[in-house]
Amino acid sequence: MLSRPRRAAPGWILTSLFCRRSVEPMSTRPLPVPSSWSAPFWKATADHKLTVQKCVHSGELLMYPRLVSPFSLTDELEWIECSGRGEVYTYTIQEAGAPSGFEDALPYVIAVVKLEEGPQLMTNIVGPDRLDVRCGSTVQVTFEGTESSDIVLPMFELVTAS
Repeated sequence: MLSRPRRAAPGWILTSLFCRRSVEPMSTRPLPVPSSWSAPFWKATADHKLTVQKCVHSGELLMYPRLVSPFSLTDELEWIECSGRGEVYTYTIQEAGAPSGFEDALPYVIAVVKLEEGPQLMTNIVGPDRLDVRCGSTVQVTFEGTESSDIVLPMFELVTAS
């Protein structure tokens, strides 16, 4: 029985033209590339401040940076500074099989943190007690510089009861 030649998946040509991947392994961690609308966020993190956007019309807070508010469909957004405190909504611990550039960080914690102000963001839990994380754990923002860039990343540490 003759088999028919397989057809390429829809969009294969566009994917192969515009989404080429390097075959060489990455030696460093990938870093965010600030855009025109996220630049104020990254400038604030460089100053060790955590900021979110606020819709001027609805008063709702937004996280991740956007051009248009999903609440009012306007571009009238302002940046406000957050307390940097929050609660772990969910998390996972990466113990093996880390992507290239993250091998030295194993095991590491990826979490969604709900800020006291309301918005949620995906981040890492860092610090010596990071593996003690649980849903509902109280966390505080900390900032980690990068070796190869001016980018400063917001991370979170567990807050210990005193």
